[in-house]
Amino acid sequence: MLGALVVVPLVAAPFAQLQPPGTEIFVPAYAASAFLVETLTAALLFAIFSIDRSRSLLALAAGYLFSGLLVIPWALTFPGVFSALGSDANLQVTSVIAAMRRLGFPLFVLAYALIRDREPSYYRNRKSIGSFIAGQIIVVAAATTGLASIALLLAEYLPVFMLDERDVAPLWHYVPAAAVALYLAGLASIWLRRRSVLDLWLMVVLGTLLIEILLISYLGRATRLSVGWWMGRLLGLVSASVVLLVLLSETMVLQTRLARSIRSERLARESRLTAMEALSASIAHEINQPLGSMVTNASAGLRWLDNDVPRVDEARSALRRVVRDGHRARDVIDGIRNLFRKDSRERAPIDLNRIIGSVMRRSEEETRFGRISLEADLEGPLPVIVNAVQMEQVVSNLVANSVDAVSSVTDRPRVVRVASRRQDGDVVVMVEDTGPGIAPDIRHRIFDPFFSTKPEGMGMGLMFSRSIIENHGGRLWMSDNRPHGAIFHLTLPYHAPSDTTDTEPDR
Repeated sequence: MLGALVVVPLVAAPFAQLQPPGTEIFVPAYAASAFLVETLTAALLFAIFSIDRSRSLLALAAGYLFSGLLVIPWALTFPGVFSALGSDANLQVTSVIAAMRRLGFPLFVLAYALIRDREPSYYRNRKSIGSFIAGQIIVVAAATTGLASIALLLAEYLPVFMLDERDVAPLWHYVPAAAVALYLAGLASIWLRRRSVLDLWLMVVLGTLLIEILLISYLGRATRLSVGWWMGRLLGLVSASVVLLVLLSETMVLQTRLARSIRSERLARESRLTAMEALSASIAHEINQPLGSMVTNASAGLRWLDNDVPRVDEARSALRRVVRDGHRARDVIDGIRNLFRKDSRERAPIDLNRIIGSVMRRSEEETRFGRISLEADLEGPLPVIVNAVQMEQVVSNLVANSVDAVSSVTDRPRVVRVASRRQDGDVVVMVEDTGPGIAPDIRHRIFDPFFSTKPEGMGMGLMFSRSIIENHGGRLWMSDNRPHGAIFHLTLPYHAPSDTTDTEPDR
């Protein structure tokens, strides 16, 4: 950018001393633009200061505010601009205010470069940083107002910087020379402490101001309203806009990152809530089966005891089943906890057919009352390394779903068939039914949490089952059973028989 700006004085040099007539009317527009740009930059710097509490940023913000506020009295006292309003002041007032701006801003930049970014205690513990910033703005505004008022009130005693409305006196040449020295000092100081993007762009700003001085005071011979003077003013406006644009872009980037962070946090929170809902629903779903069995067996035991001749043996058998289901409920809780903790330490070698047989024996009573044929075609043994409780829940879920599916069938046999095979290094289990099957338009959703085809269903069984199977390195999917019903397939890695010991007793 500096390279492009260096070309400007080279192009403007032949025309720098030309004085086009009637350009005074553009002074208010330039002043309004400079005021707006510099005060907006100050506002953004104060906003950043409210977050990181950097003293150097406070100095830079004050510098931009100081320069922006002084533009107002500079424009109001500019010779020939507001003459109709009777606001023409002494010839020297405008030049003195210009000198204040020219020398004041680089002093603030030097302060920015030299102040260490250590947060002082006098505003570190302030509860309202907004009040502190407001106080700093009032101080800067009071200082600029006071300096401008002193210049107006003591106009007769001001140094002679101007010979007439356009030409400067010899004394003025000390002002640009001092400004150049301050700009160079600021550049050197920032270079030594260069640590941020803002530092680099401030160096561009100071470089641009040096070119402005070159155009106004040397190529244009400090003649007001000349081509060189106007080109310098425009460069000054560009330099003032640089930091504003940088801060706006950085603010947009920060806002975008903040929005993404908030969105990510919201999604993470929703995911945690969904996981908690899934966990609680999974527990409720899996516990409902042993609880239902306990209620059924307890009711049967009561009926045996209420007979005219109590059937104590049958009641005792029902109570044993209640105890068994109570232990199974406890094991279900442990299995779900281990699943969500991804804890595989409780996996052990076992014949998968034993788990299938245990589930089918428990289901016989329900299927017998519902006139459902429960068939088994087990090829064994089929050794696997699994968490037996979790795997029992999977098989139990699939069998229970198939039993529910065929319960509504009236025009054909109600059959649930469980088959197991060894195939290509895997153990394959198929749970088939002759129910109505699953509609094609919802097949992609049957493993989603909280989706169920049953009015009273919670929609957690298949999701829970797939999670268990995949956590064991297998797969679970569904296909059609021709001509009626559905088949659920699951695979698990086959385990060498020599390492297999049956650690899980029949239930």
